[in-house]
This record gives sequence, C-alpha cells and structure tokens, in this order.
Amino acid sequence: MHVARIRGRYVDKNGRRREYESRYLRRTYRDGSKVRHETLANLSGLADDVVDAIEATLKGQVLVPAAEAVTITRSLPHGHVAAVAAMAHQLGFPALLGPACRQRDLALALILSRVVRPASKLSTLSWWSDVTLGTDLGVADASTDEIYAAMDWLADQQDHIEGRLARTHLSAEVNPSRMALFDLTSAWVEGSHCPLAGRGYSRDGKKGKAQIEYGFLTDPEGRPVAVRVFDGATGDPRAFTDIVQVISEKFGLTDLVLVGDRGMITKARVDALKELGDDGDTDASFGWITALRAPTITKLVRDGAVQLSLFDAQDLAEISHPDYPDERLIACRNPLLAAERARKRDDLLAATEKQLRVIADRVARGTLVGADKIGVEVGKVINHYKVGKHFTLAITDTSLTWQRDQAKIDAEAQLDGFYVLRTSITADTLDAAGVVFGYKNLAHVERDFRIVKVDDLDLRPIYHRLEERVRAHVLICMLACYLVWHLRRTWAPLTFTDEHPPDRDNPVAPARRSGHAERKAHYQYDTFGHPYRSFGNLLDHIATLTRNQVRFPGTDTEVSVLTEPTGDQRLAFDLLNTPIPLTCT
Repeated sequence: MHVARIRGRYVDKNGRRREYESRYLRRTYRDGSKVRHETLANLSGLADDVVDAIEATLKGQVLVPAAEAVTITRSLPHGHVAAVAAMAHQLGFPALLGPACRQRDLALALILSRVVRPASKLSTLSWWSDVTLGTDLGVADASTDEIYAAMDWLADQQDHIEGRLARTHLSAEVNPSRMALFDLTSAWVEGSHCPLAGRGYSRDGKKGKAQIEYGFLTDPEGRPVAVRVFDGATGDPRAFTDIVQVISEKFGLTDLVLVGDRGMITKARVDALKELGDDGDTDASFGWITALRAPTITKLVRDGAVQLSLFDAQDLAEISHPDYPDERLIACRNPLLAAERARKRDDLLAATEKQLRVIADRVARGTLVGADKIGVEVGKVINHYKVGKHFTLAITDTSLTWQRDQAKIDAEAQLDGFYVLRTSITADTLDAAGVVFGYKNLAHVERDFRIVKVDDLDLRPIYHRLEERVRAHVLICMLACYLVWHLRRTWAPLTFTDEHPPDRDNPVAPARRSGHAERKAHYQYDTFGHPYRSFGNLLDHIATLTRNQVRFPGTDTEVSVLTEPTGDQRLAFDLLNTPIPLTCT
C-alpha cells in the first residue's frame, strides 16, 4: 500500500489559476502481466500532518512524538531584517558609512531597524534581542550610551557619506541630464530644549508646535543623496543657498541644473547663482529650473507676453520677456488642473458665505451690535479659506451685507490651470518638454518625504534635545529612505508599485498608471494566486520566516535552522539576487 498524491489545477471565475492536491490510499498489485491500482480510501479530507504520518509509516519509517524528536529552544523573526541587510550590503552600506568599528555596526543596525521597525532609539535597543539582527551584528548587548555615541559618530561621517553618494548619483557619467532636485519640509519637535526647534510654517499642519526644517537633495529619479537640517523658522531660499554651497564646496560638483519650486529658487537666489557662475575664483556653473509665482504670471498676461488664446489649441508654449534676459519661459495650461481649481474656489466661496450668514443672523437677531464688534467677527472668518479678496463687505452698527466681486473671480479664473516655468538651460540642451518633465520630477522628492514621514520611516515627531542628535536622527532616516527607494523598486513585482509607468507624450498631462498596475489594483492577486501587498505588508510577511535554534535529544548541541520559506518569501530574495541567508551579515 502507498499514498498517491495527484495534483490538479483549474481557473476560477476571476481568471486566477488555482492548484489543489488529492490524496488516496492505494494498493498496487500485479494481475498477470499488468500492474493494477486499487483505491482503498480517499485521504483528501484528512489534515496534512495525518496524511504525512500515514505515508511515512507505510514507507517503514519509525515515528516518534514530536516532543521527543527535537527541541526548539528559541525562534526569532529573521526574514525581514535579513532581506534589508542583504540590500544594504549590495549597496555597499558598511563601506559607505565608514571604517569598521563598533560605532559603524551600531549605526548600520539603527538604519536597518528604521526600515524594518521605525521606533525610538530606546525601543529599538530593546527590540534588537527579539530578532536575529541584534545577535548577527553583535549589538544586542549595546547600552544607551553606545547608541548615542554611534549617532554622534555617524554625524561626523555625514560629509564623507554624502560626498560618496553625490559622486555616485550626480556625476556626469550616471546623470547625463546633470539635474539635481531639492525641496524642503518640516517635522515637529516634542520638548522645549532643542536649539533647532523654532516657530515657522508647518507643512504637517501642527500649529502651535515647535519644528525643524530639513531639505533633501536627490538625483532626477528621487534617490536621496544629501540632507540638511535647519532651525524651524528657516525659509526655502536660505535652505537653497546652503545646499548650493554644499554642492560646490563639499561635493566639488559643477555644471549642475538645480530644480526647485517657486518658493525655493527666488529672484535673489537666481541672481546669486549667476554671480557664482561669473566668479572667476570658481569653476562652478549652475543652471536652474523653477516656476513663477501667480502675481508674476498675472503681470506677464497684462504685458501681453502670454496670449491666453494660444492655449485654445495647445497646452504648452515657449515665450520670452525682457525681465528675464538669457532665460526661457515655458507657459503651460493643464485643463484638468483648471477644472479642479475652479471647483475648489467655488467650494471655498460657498464655505465662507456660510460662515458670514451665521454672523449676519446674529446681527439680525440683535445679539451682535456695533460695526466694530461685527467687523471683529467678520475678520475671524473672511480669510479663513483665503478667498476674502473675492468679497465686497458693507458693515454698519446694525447690518452686515456682502457680495462676490465677480470681476476679480473671473480674472483669477482666466489663469486657472496656468503655470510658467523659468529656466536658464538653452533649447539645444533641453527642449520645452524636457523642462516641464524636469520640474515635475520634484514629485519624486515629495514621494521621499512621504516615505520618511508617513509611509515607512516615521521620522516625526522628534524627541532628541541636542542639535547634533537631531541631525543624526534625520541622517539615519535619509539613509533608510535610500534603502527603501531601492527595495521598493526591487520588490515592485510583489507589490502594487507600477513596474512600467507609461511614457507621456504630453508633458503637461497628468501622470497615469500603466494597464498592468491597474490590473494589480483590481484583481489584488497575480495569475498564480499570490496576493500583491503593500511594501509594509510585504516586510511583515517576510518577517514570518524565522530562524530556529534546534536541540536534538540527548545532546547539548544546537543548530540554527530556517523555517520553510513561502513562495513569496523565496521570490523576495530571488529579486534581491541572493539566497536566503542564515545570518544578517
């Protein structure tokens, strides 16, 4: 007798392939010259371990209770830290951080932990002994003082690290477009003793909280290269000036095209870049791509430089203006953006009128009397939605009336969806479409900010008190973002990431997902029935691959054994071009 296993497959109503296995207890016998099989029982309904036991017994194996076979003395999550460590070694992280030493091992462990399980430094320290990372890197017994010393050591290595990344990703050989992106964001700070904490415009919507500012320098694809931390009251222009000095003086890079938004590269910053190029003491020469502010665009329209009728049949036009000598202006109109801005403006006008009606009802009931008091209440709401300029108000001691200034609304609506890019790059180097694509690449930096803030790395809030610790914390998050950038691209076949975003014929049109990405989002499973996951959920799944310490009966010897990996876990390591390692080193 033996157990026969018969595999089959079918396609379900959603078009997904499904596999199944039937198990039968059969007797094989010879009938003359023929071999015949008799099915004695259908075992398909039995549990897998019961079928395995029956099969092993029929093969003559002696079975013993599981508790007497081996003892698993400990089981630690391993797959997620091993995968991130494998990517870090492929990217040369140990050598990138600096010379081999205890501080480097701790710094590497902090970066890997930030990818796998972002948490406070003290929480991370206690977590190291709960996964294989702590033992493999020799940091499980680290103290709090060693953690902070490693952060200080890493901060001292920042110029060395960023210099190598800049040469790797911004040099002419690998970055023929010679573009670099820079943008600034903020993160709030808990506590009251950090010297970098200040009051400023919060991009996180945390009004009343002290904050820091930090800016990322990236290559055109959004791969982080450098980060700079500023006090919370720092504006975009000052941050841009600082990063230009870093690029030219510390990285030794010249002839770059810097891309920044309209608040970053202002007229004063452009003049400074021109002076830097004209300075005979340096070979630095920087170009720029930025955008004009709305009042400046209005002036161009009023001067006749932008003919709105041109955009009835096209959405992109290159213009010139005497206020911008030796520069090119690329005017664009996005109809979808125009419609969205018109809808939003109508909603904000309606919301403002709703609040004004509440005040008018109080005036009508006589519970709010006096022009000064009415004006105070109106002042609280009129600019709440930033559309107060579109209303004409009439306030007396006993009345409040208003009406929309339709002329101003129509004038603003004419420019809905319009934006004008400003660049110093000549047309023979970069055409108009290339300028638009270059500016839109700033979306990659915004993607990095979402990674470090929300999606993966939890940079905020910041609890460190010392200035250098804050800088080290942000540097750790930047290096972790560098790892995540590569992991997301490598694991794209396993996640909802668009592996092949379609090329855009029209640079002004919004980006769209490929048909393959749409199918991922719709079906949620691939053709073999494997689920697509988010990046975080994929890490959680890989974490179920554990490393077990196994002890055999009658001995004190323990061996390390990995659990049998799932198909997705195998594929995750195959995509990393590495076998599943037993250790993280």
